[in-house]
Amino acid sequence: MQLKTAHGADLRRGRVSIQNQVYLVTTVIRNRQLLLGNLYRGRIVVQALQHAADCGHATTLAYVVMPDHLHWLLSLGGKVTLPGVVSNMKRHTSRQINLQRGAAGKGIWQHGFHDHALRHEEALLDVARYIVANPLRAGLVNSVREYSLWDVVWL
Repeated sequence: MQLKTAHGADLRRGRVSIQNQVYLVTTVIRNRQLLLGNLYRGRIVVQALQHAADCGHATTLAYVVMPDHLHWLLSLGGKVTLPGVVSNMKRHTSRQINLQRGAAGKGIWQHGFHDHALRHEEALLDVARYIVANPLRAGLVNSVREYSLWDVVWL
């Protein structure tokens, strides 16, 4: 248990939430279970990202929902923190996915998440391409056109 706390503290060290800052967030399903390989469950995650946008909490620039994790490139909205946005997404998706699979009350996401605040010199399009190509690199598909759970605003 001590390792979890220490690692979680490492993830939080230096984390700040800046309005309109672009962040690359990666969060993982507990024990790397392949819960999101199901299209219906993956769409639950996509809907949660849309909900964050509808509430003004985050603007999604790119994402890919992988079977066991999520990469989310977002611009943080006002009056919320990055941990708050990610926590809301995790809470909503856990509840909906557990209803679908008949496992109410169980968390599906690992604690914490990895984030990277993009600096001005980093190319957003390069990061978005990296995100979208994740299923290709993982060997899930031969072309990103074959994978349904991704999007970028520049299309």
